[in-house]
Amino acid sequence: MKNTRVLLPAIVLLVLASEALAQSAANWPQWRGPNRDGISKETGLLKQWPAEGPPLVWKASGAGGGYSSFSVADGKLFTMGLRGDREFVVAFDVATGKEAWSTAHGSAFRNDRGDGPRGTPTVDGDRVYALGGSGDLTVLEARTGKIVWSKNVLREFGGSNITWGISESPLVLGNKVLVNAGGPGASIVALNKADGKLIWKSQSDKAGYSSAIPVEVNGTTQVVFFTAERAVGLDSKDGRLLWEYGKPSNNVANVATPIARANRVFISSDYGTGGGVVEIKADNKPEEIWFTKDMRNHHSSSVLIGDYLYGFSSAILTAIRFDTGEIAWRDRSVGKGSLVFADGNLYCFSENGVVGLVEATPTGYKEKGRFRITQGNLPTWTHPVVVGGRLYLRDQDTIYAYDVRQK
Repeated sequence: MKNTRVLLPAIVLLVLASEALAQSAANWPQWRGPNRDGISKETGLLKQWPAEGPPLVWKASGAGGGYSSFSVADGKLFTMGLRGDREFVVAFDVATGKEAWSTAHGSAFRNDRGDGPRGTPTVDGDRVYALGGSGDLTVLEARTGKIVWSKNVLREFGGSNITWGISESPLVLGNKVLVNAGGPGASIVALNKADGKLIWKSQSDKAGYSSAIPVEVNGTTQVVFFTAERAVGLDSKDGRLLWEYGKPSNNVANVATPIARANRVFISSDYGTGGGVVEIKADNKPEEIWFTKDMRNHHSSSVLIGDYLYGFSSAILTAIRFDTGEIAWRDRSVGKGSLVFADGNLYCFSENGVVGLVEATPTGYKEKGRFRITQGNLPTWTHPVVVGGRLYLRDQDTIYAYDVRQK
């Protein structure tokens, strides 16, 4: 009996230590995850949710106003929010939900569709790169929140803000941080990530709402941006324009993140436009493989799992074959929203606060559970994150962390 009394606390401590270690190792360092594709490498997750949804680990307030999603690294969850008249970069402890630090970094963006920042911080080593709704780009120490350097990219490069605010999540690539500043001759800029000095600038498109991705094509690292006017592929070394594709662009808002596999890239927008796949040939000329109005990504981006894209075509969850554009199925699911993929399933989060687990299969719509979070008076447009056995959701000032691991 004595041995049992000693053993049980030891086992509890071991379990707690193991959980803390797992959370500190959890890694989702930027917008849409490690590869900017909305795919989590998590395994051992629930295949079916209880009727009331997965268990809530913690709920925290203090994120501030806005739609910024999360980056997770070294035991911290990073996001941005509006507090009073300033936008803040905020770090929370992933184990407890308690605030680790917060740093003011930019002026308030205000809009009738919701105030505050839209982009997601990017974690690169011991630095955090955050772009606010008014164009304030700030680099901070990840451990302390101390500012390393900061500049307003709209003012510096002659751009003007867009209707619903700068929404991009900065791309860090090698020694560069890249953003769509939207200025004349400086639509896209590459800055030295150490000090913010200009490395190159390119094009004159106005800024879009989308975030860039890197793609290896024809032996060159390209950066693909979806500006207000078109998708472009630039040489990451010098900003040289390699190709462009304008058909998926609309004149209201280009928001979705491009998706690439090998030398093929999918670009999509809503407002009745649609999306298509282009193949980048050896001479860097884009050849359209297909185009459809049946996959119109609005604020959400699709995910590519196997041979199929899964995404919200406006309000309808849709599965479509990547190489042909053939529709596999469509379903209204949880309603118009956003999604990420983990361990065989899509984690769907509607703008009405409904969360659904849906199997990622082209054979048909198969829902594995749903629940609802309490919603304020604005849409739940913050995109979900699955990392470290947790599902993270946000509704403006409030963050939810759910345990989605199999027991």
